[in-house]
Amino acid sequence: MGADAESAAPMGVGAESAAPMGVVAESAGPTLDELRRRMAAIPGRGESRSAAAPSERESGRAVLSTPLAIAELLPEGGLRKGDVVEYTGASSLLAGLVAAVTASGGHAALVGVPGLGLLAAAEMGARLERLAVVADPGPDPVEVAAVLLDGLDLIVLGLGGAAVPPARCRVIAARARAKGATLVVTDGRWTHPSLRLEADIAGYGGLGAGSGRLRSVALAVAVRDRAGPPRRGRIELRPTAGRIEWVRSRDSATGAAEAADVAAC
Repeated sequence: MGADAESAAPMGVGAESAAPMGVVAESAGPTLDELRRRMAAIPGRGESRSAAAPSERESGRAVLSTPLAIAELLPEGGLRKGDVVEYTGASSLLAGLVAAVTASGGHAALVGVPGLGLLAAAEMGARLERLAVVADPGPDPVEVAAVLLDGLDLIVLGLGGAAVPPARCRVIAARARAKGATLVVTDGRWTHPSLRLEADIAGYGGLGAGSGRLRSVALAVAVRDRAGPPRRGRIELRPTAGRIEWVRSRDSATGAAEAADVAAC
């Protein structure tokens, strides 16, 4: 199944059209100067911390709040502040990252990723008033993201299939480190990211041979750091009391059987 298959989930896992909320730059209308003014008005980062994952590790490197099921697969127990992460795969994992950061008191932005579902993020606990949405950043989305690095904790940037030149990658990566903001790039190519993260739909829970109610969506996650072997794991999104919870799955065999059932339908 492809990444778009998650949009069929009744629990809100996947793409959902919604109007921009929170600290918003609508379409390509606002100028970069206006974005800078809005960034200057945002309170200091990290006013509160999430119980989902610690913001500091024994190594002393600061990390963003991250759902525990995902954090267990990451080298520092979370996305490191100041890193550039190249992401491919299901948009639901991006929604989970946005939810964790904003729920912990941080600020995030979506630049050029109109397909990422705000409803799904809200069901995962996102505080949408702390989320900026620039659905159409214009001809230079990288520049828009560079401005947002000044005041936000997490920026998810859709490259629209483009490859960013290596020299510009270095400049933006240096800016992210200096500002302590994490940039996640998707739908494009980035030279030498700090981390590569991939999540593909691996199966569904609750579906039988042509019948049943969808109870969970499983993702196969791969994490590649600059050093060391890749880390792989399986996580599930499950509805619980009106919320979407992230759960680390230990039963890969069951998930594979479920995926085969879905493929046979």
